[in-house]
Amino acid sequence: MVSTPVIGVFALQGDVREHHRILSAHGAETVDVRRPQELLAVDGLVIPGGESTTMIKLAATFELLEPLRKRIAAGMPVFGTCAGMILLADRIRDGAPGQETVGGIDMTVRRNAFGRQVDSFEADVEFADLDGAFHAVFIRAPWVESVGPSCQVLARVASGPALGRIVAVRQGHLLATAFHPELTGDDRVHRYFVELTTASSA
Repeated sequence: MVSTPVIGVFALQGDVREHHRILSAHGAETVDVRRPQELLAVDGLVIPGGESTTMIKLAATFELLEPLRKRIAAGMPVFGTCAGMILLADRIRDGAPGQETVGGIDMTVRRNAFGRQVDSFEADVEFADLDGAFHAVFIRAPWVESVGPSCQVLARVASGPALGRIVAVRQGHLLATAFHPELTGDDRVHRYFVELTTASSA
């Protein structure tokens, strides 16, 4: 069993530093991923929040898009937060014209579903496989409109106008949240992903 997984953080755009800090605190070795050769050297990958249209264009420009799709197909664990969730979706609504995704999770995601930056909010969500509620931070967040039979719903909004909306999912080695767990001070989702990566690398 791999005791120290190497987890990359997609570092072309988005919130990177806090992911490194939390993953390292749970025993992972972390590296920035900006090039295909760096992607090939990791056991798992975090795709952080940011701007999904910019991130997918940069992934193509830096020749990461197809290598990432191949590694996902081969079973590499990937955790996408906010924009990262959009990139992992097989289908997207309200995307920019012609916007691509990396794909991998059988779900339909609505981009900017909760509104613009000024509509950012915080809320507790019940997260399957974690003990107790998770205090989630939503910033220009997507939500999941629908999932396929192989996709497990992990969390939904528990109150307010968006009651019942899906905000966290897992499909095998792929994990995605609409919120930013790196901004909360609660490291349980990252720990969950480190454990998933370690188990997948065994």
